[in-house]
Amino acid sequence: MSKKIALDAINLKMEERVAHTEYSMEYHNEYITKITGLNEGNPERIKKFYHIWQYDFLWCTDDGLFGNWFERGRATDMGHAIYAKNGSDRRDKKVCPFKDVFEVWEFDPSKEYGFPDFNEQVDAYQKKHKKLSEDFPEQLIPGGYYKTIISGLIQAFGWEMLLLSASNLNKFEKLIDRFFNYTLFYMKAWAKTNAEVIIQHDDFVWYSGPFISPDFYIKAIIPRYGELWKELKKNSKKILFCSDGNFSMFVEDIIKAGADGLIFEPVNDFGFMAENFGDIACLVGSYVDCRDMTLGKWEKVKNDIDKTLNYVKSRRCKGLIFAVGNHIPANISDEMCNKYINYLKKRWIL
Repeated sequence: MSKKIALDAINLKMEERVAHTEYSMEYHNEYITKITGLNEGNPERIKKFYHIWQYDFLWCTDDGLFGNWFERGRATDMGHAIYAKNGSDRRDKKVCPFKDVFEVWEFDPSKEYGFPDFNEQVDAYQKKHKKLSEDFPEQLIPGGYYKTIISGLIQAFGWEMLLLSASNLNKFEKLIDRFFNYTLFYMKAWAKTNAEVIIQHDDFVWYSGPFISPDFYIKAIIPRYGELWKELKKNSKKILFCSDGNFSMFVEDIIKAGADGLIFEPVNDFGFMAENFGDIACLVGSYVDCRDMTLGKWEKVKNDIDKTLNYVKSRRCKGLIFAVGNHIPANISDEMCNKYINYLKKRWIL
């Protein structure tokens, strides 16, 4: 009944235990082989791992049939640092295809990348969601979209050109509106599927917070999230908003726009989130920081698990999907992974 546990958390009515998910444990190949007894290539391997670690929810987004913008037109590859243990995910940056900010201000993703046939897109989303739900029947499988507005701008232009385009906020808002309209097509498609929950991902802030005026976020960005969610709401979808970085100052506005839950990193203080929004929104995260796990600070990790769960047990947080909010990267030891999951399982019964 793990799927039910996740849905209960999102609906703010947890009864049995705290719901659970993690990100990036799939990079721990040797660890997963060790605890499942199954080698890579075995189709039951990851499914068994999710069962052992008691995942209730899987993070999932899909940018659609035309989601590979490099195949459709101009886009910017900023490269990728090493994250996997074997370094296989390293990718060098490529030259930005935009010569100046004037090209950026005139850019329209709808014209550049185009759209697939709407019914074909709905069908593709529905088939993918159905297959994942069949492959992982114990977990809640959401729909979702990754390159929403600011994340779309990052993918298209890279950070340098994006920041230059924000030097004129009037032109920048017109640009944002085009990416909003592009995203809207895919949210309307997700609205027609059987997915009960939708992740709206947008890395719209930095680690330190907003990179432009907070007033601009409240005026020009967050209301457009609300517009993206109208069709989803009409079709009874629950919406989880997800962003890297510190967006604490915007949480109230995001919830007012229609978000039912928040997926966030520990740079956003969990206590602040629980005290202020734990009774009206599902929280996906925790106090636990992967940097403490990497450095072997077990007592800190243990205390952070306790601090997080105390908010649930005192009913100050009505819906929680527990996660290490900034991933569990491959450089965290097997010993730490075992300590973490074994202690969490002992403490999460309500």
